[in-house]
Amino acid sequence: MAIFADQSREAMRRQYQEAWRKFRAQQELTALEKQIAAVVAEHPEYHALIERGSDVLSQDWQPEQGQLNPFLHMGMHLALREQVATDRPRGIATVHAKLTRRATAAHEAEHRMMDALGTALWEAQRLQRPPDETAYLEALRRLV
Repeated sequence: MAIFADQSREAMRRQYQEAWRKFRAQQELTALEKQIAAVVAEHPEYHALIERGSDVLSQDWQPEQGQLNPFLHMGMHLALREQVATDRPRGIATVHAKLTRRATAAHEAEHRMMDALGTALWEAQRLQRPPDETAYLEALRRLV
């Protein structure tokens, strides 16, 4: 996801905290902060965690122990929204629209798309190459 590409994990998480703080204080937000605040607002289960302070900046979550990393989860929402807005890979906007109609909400459609995104990113990392957009889009189309 290009919007956080050059940031450390702690800096990225701090950006979530700051965007949420500013949103709650009704302060002016940048375009990115608006996107982040919108995703955070859709996840009330993470509000207390984000508001907790600096101890979450370096916290690890262990998927093998059933723990979901809330920052990764919200970041995947942001990545999917960017992909849909730019229709890259080409056709993802159509898949998203179809899934949204079936799920009745864009947020739920994104949840359905996350496994395919996670798999594409994991494969790219494992093979040390860019994600296979064709395979990713095919996985998404199978959801429709």
